Amino acid sequence: MTKRVLVTGASKGIGKSIAKLLCDNNYDVYICARTKTSLEKTANEIHAKGYFVCDLSNETECVELMKKIGKIDILINNAGEYVWSPVEKTAVNDINKMLNLNVKAPYILTSLAVPYMKRHKWGRIINIGSISGVVGEANASLYSATKSAFSGLTKALGLELAEYGITVNTINPGWVETEFAENAVEDNSDFSYEEIKNTVPQKRFINPEEIAQLVKYLISDEAKGLTAQNISLCAGLSAG
Repeated sequence: MTKRVLVTGASKGIGKSIAKLLCDNNYDVYICARTKTSLEKTANEIHAKGYFVCDLSNETECVELMKKIGKIDILINNAGEYVWSPVEKTAVNDINKMLNLNVKAPYILTSLAVPYMKRHKWGRIINIGSISGVVGEANASLYSATKSAFSGLTKALGLELAEYGITVNTINPGWVETEFAENAVEDNSDFSYEEIKNTVPQKRFINPEEIAQLVKYLISDEAKGLTAQNISLCAGLSAG
């Protein structure tokens, strides 16, 4: 039976690459994001099974999304937001928004997806974290904090769900060749795109398709023994 997948934050960038690869490999892929225009365009382009416009920072919309989709076999928690700010200048509104979208939403979606997975003794949960949650990022402590939450969640849920044939893993990308990364550099950094690239051991940014290929492997039956792991896909950035 064809596996049903939900990819959050899938209108562009990493989420779009993941959704496209899984569509190309005959999964029934459902995608969601906040902006209808780009989401609809992506859904048509990749031939998604369905798409839903929603704001996952709103708990009610998380619940409604899962009601509309129904059962899913594979959950890709990709949606997230970045804030660059010294800790003393970080607004309370940003704290609440980031915690809701980067931490609370994945937890709620997981809690709603797991009962079906348990009944069928099979499931895959992939969280897209960040290298910033592994090594830290100055002036992005809020983002680092929310992404590091995936580490504990992944380990705990990996243990909790192992006996049901459900695996839980997190991918922590470094700098990725996306519009998101370019905007982060232009808007928030004292360094240029090329200067940042030179700080990466492989002297390059990760391609979104590399992340998609890793997701494809992690959700396969060949990877059934790989769970509760936090994997850094960062061109060596986490090593030094």
